[in-house]
Amino acid sequence: MAGAMKLTQIALAILPSLLALSVSAQTVASQAYTPMSGACPSNFSLVRMAGSSADNQTLSPSESAYIQTRKSQVLPQAWKSYLANVQATKVSLPDYVTNILEGNSTQNPTLGIATSGGGYRAAIFGAGVLNALDARNGSSASAGTGGLLQAATYLSGLSGGSWFLTSLVQADFPTIQDLVFGPTSGASASNNTNAWGGWLAQYDIFAPNDNPITDVEYIKDLVEELQGKRDAGYVVTFADFWARALARHFANGTTVTNFFDESVTHGAGVLFSGVANTSSFTSHSIPFPIVIADLDSPSQNTSNVEAGDYIPLTNPLIEFNVFEMGSFDPVLSAFTPTKYLGTQNTSVCVTGYDQSSFVAGSSSELFNEYNLTNILNATLGSVISVFESLLPQEGVELDVASWPNAFYGVSPDTFIDSNQKNLNLVDGGEDGEVIPIQPLLVKTRDVDVIVAIDATSDVNNFADGSSLIATQNRTTFFPSAYSFPPVPNTLSEFTAQNLSTRPTFFGCNTSTTAPLVIYLANGGPPHNGEAPLTNTSTAQISYQAAQIQAMLDQTFLITTQGYPANSSEAEDPEWPACLACAVVDRARNRTGVDRSGVCASCFERYCWDGDVTTGAPSSTSKASRVNVVMPVLGAVLASAFAVSAM
Repeated sequence: MAGAMKLTQIALAILPSLLALSVSAQTVASQAYTPMSGACPSNFSLVRMAGSSADNQTLSPSESAYIQTRKSQVLPQAWKSYLANVQATKVSLPDYVTNILEGNSTQNPTLGIATSGGGYRAAIFGAGVLNALDARNGSSASAGTGGLLQAATYLSGLSGGSWFLTSLVQADFPTIQDLVFGPTSGASASNNTNAWGGWLAQYDIFAPNDNPITDVEYIKDLVEELQGKRDAGYVVTFADFWARALARHFANGTTVTNFFDESVTHGAGVLFSGVANTSSFTSHSIPFPIVIADLDSPSQNTSNVEAGDYIPLTNPLIEFNVFEMGSFDPVLSAFTPTKYLGTQNTSVCVTGYDQSSFVAGSSSELFNEYNLTNILNATLGSVISVFESLLPQEGVELDVASWPNAFYGVSPDTFIDSNQKNLNLVDGGEDGEVIPIQPLLVKTRDVDVIVAIDATSDVNNFADGSSLIATQNRTTFFPSAYSFPPVPNTLSEFTAQNLSTRPTFFGCNTSTTAPLVIYLANGGPPHNGEAPLTNTSTAQISYQAAQIQAMLDQTFLITTQGYPANSSEAEDPEWPACLACAVVDRARNRTGVDRSGVCASCFERYCWDGDVTTGAPSSTSKASRVNVVMPVLGAVLASAFAVSAM
């Protein structure tokens, strides 16, 4: 930290020299990143009201059609394939499990998967879990867990989880290995500027080259790519800069051979609404994707901010899906078309605002946290000064992601930003809910079971259950809209019962209106005695391929090991069956059949029984991520600009 502060002081001292780096003519990336305006289509509707309570909530016609077709044409076979993998483990299943998974679409469960925030660590861990659930992975199929990904109805992500999710769906749902490391089939030729090139994690997000002069040119390129959007009259903030950096890693268009090439778009023009045009989506082959961001409102009730967090739990959660952006929270309960984000009337429509990288950047925008700390003048101040000198704007709040407010004037009695021209969005986990469970609790989506992947950095870069507690607390503010199964009220209960170091089921014996939650946390190393590899720092923003592969391999173990009945064993041979039992349990309840066989014993072992165990409270480090990104960026900018001024 001291080194970063010293370097940022150097940057401030040489600020006049930075003006020589003034933004030049628009690049192709700048043009592709700039929203366009035109006449709205006939019968265009800017806002869709989605119902104020669970009794009258409605999905968009497009989402409803996608889900209905996926359930009727794709999921029955997906569930049968998953069942075959479970049965191959030779654990005898109760007849009701087989009947449900072999049944028709009305009998099948509705499964949602939520993958948490936590930077690259979360992206890698989430990818590793889904790799262990992917039928295309032979090892996963052999383990008896493969196929669950293909059977999911919904997939949600936020922050680092949104990096993973957006990259996956915009790249047409490749295998996890191809997603992370780039295609091995030669499908992405080096001269194809729209190709998927992998995460390219070997390149630091802010300082991708060992040469500081090259890095400063890289930073300058990122800023130049924002010029068109600024000149078109839209607010440009640090989140746009962040989005353009993320695009090099999580959007089509960047490969090893063109990483520093200014003549390609580097993911600019890749739109989140464009996922609807991919072959995997048009064939209804993938779960319906949802990204979450928090609303940072000037009118928010700060008394509802949990200790260590930044956004009140009562603020509306904003979701982006392929078709709409908005919130099911009853204080708003309204949506606007994703394709036309940026539009604020029904005559002139904006397109191109929903850049995939900007959606991911908004979901992981944590720079506002610096305005709430004393770090601003030490680190962020110099960075903002650089940004303002290159792209001057009057009266613009730079530390949020700015989206034109389609909900201006909507629900003024309850929606706190009804009178704001722009919505300020920030990291989706800043209210403490770092697992994006909330959209899967929307009652009209009828989700039966949620696989909650937790890779937050609560203690020693491991997860401790804090996010589930935050979700439980938030649902108490909106009881008519959401149901959530009981979880421990305190971290001491989580740690005393080791609930984050093993798979845990929540909601086994509670109201069936709430989904059952299967909690898979990055809470510790695998049971086989391996040293931990998955608790890397959120501050780490570059990874070599060997480290990622080792983390993916260890995540596979964590996902497939289960919770052995015998403490001397490293893996539970019944875990695939137990997982299947949990997946079908709400569907089982609808049939009126009691749990039996291996499912009964599984639930005794894996379910949290609701006991409150006394223990010392766990220490948490929610605020630690405040200090992990900006010092790195401040140091990069300062050192690079210092070199350029010599």
